[in-house]
Amino acid sequence: MSETEQSSIPYLEAYCKHLSYQRRLSPYTVRNYRKAVECFVLFLKKDQQWQSCFSGINQATVRSFLIEEQGRISRRTLHNYVSGLRNFYTYLRQEGQCSSNPFSQVLLPKLERTLPQFLTESQMVSLLEAPAKMLHSKLISRFDAFRDNLILELLYGGGLRVSELCSLKHGAIDSKTGVARVLGKGGKERICPLGALAMASLEAFIEGFHFSSEPEAPVLVDKKGQAMQPRQVQLRLKRYLQFAGLPMSITPHKLRHSFATHLLNSGAELRAVQEMLGHASLSTTQLYTHVSIQRLKAIHAQAHPHG
Repeated sequence: MSETEQSSIPYLEAYCKHLSYQRRLSPYTVRNYRKAVECFVLFLKKDQQWQSCFSGINQATVRSFLIEEQGRISRRTLHNYVSGLRNFYTYLRQEGQCSSNPFSQVLLPKLERTLPQFLTESQMVSLLEAPAKMLHSKLISRFDAFRDNLILELLYGGGLRVSELCSLKHGAIDSKTGVARVLGKGGKERICPLGALAMASLEAFIEGFHFSSEPEAPVLVDKKGQAMQPRQVQLRLKRYLQFAGLPMSITPHKLRHSFATHLLNSGAELRAVQEMLGHASLSTTQLYTHVSIQRLKAIHAQAHPHG
């Protein structure tokens, strides 16, 4: 959908601002919810129902839309669409633009919770060593090596989400204690220990390149001193995965999975890991215990004389 078409959808921009500033949802979630509204409007335009999209939508229309989308997108994306559109119509009701929410009664089968993908500890070491090795081989610049080492140490050492990493300011980090105040999902603040290696990487980057470390200055910057964006971080990570011969399916968020899994494997308490990750529900963190149990079962099967 073109920018002109997007801007012609009444209340879409206001809805997205509401999600960002009132609901404090992540840019990733806001982008997904926007996409859901745009797709629904395109569907309505095909069926000549565009003009009545706020007040004339019935369950039959909603079902037709979901059936059509089901054939071309994943189940997880379909769940995201329903959530985004349910929230959109809730917002419209609050603004007095419609009398009912056509998505309020939509029930989709529960998604199966898949075990998170993560790197083993030895794989993680290979990844963390990649920037220095690439610098030694003159494959990257000194700036990229120092900055990208900091990226990897913060993602793995602090268990940060990529959006949290990119929005991290120097003023949020206490250099004496080695902890950061991180603004997570829903605008909730949490305390994240970053680890000695991450703090050493930060100090080396600041001293080596003399970028501003004022409280409001971003921690991660490009060569021009501009704050890095999540997509830039993802692309930098891909380069080191390729160099280290690691799965290219690994994302910044899967380094967060690795952080949690390795902590639990080393005996960390589940509640403590939940706090460090900023999970609202303990059940979300418990997924990582299943990973640890699977690892123990694999070791048992391999090492026990009776299999």
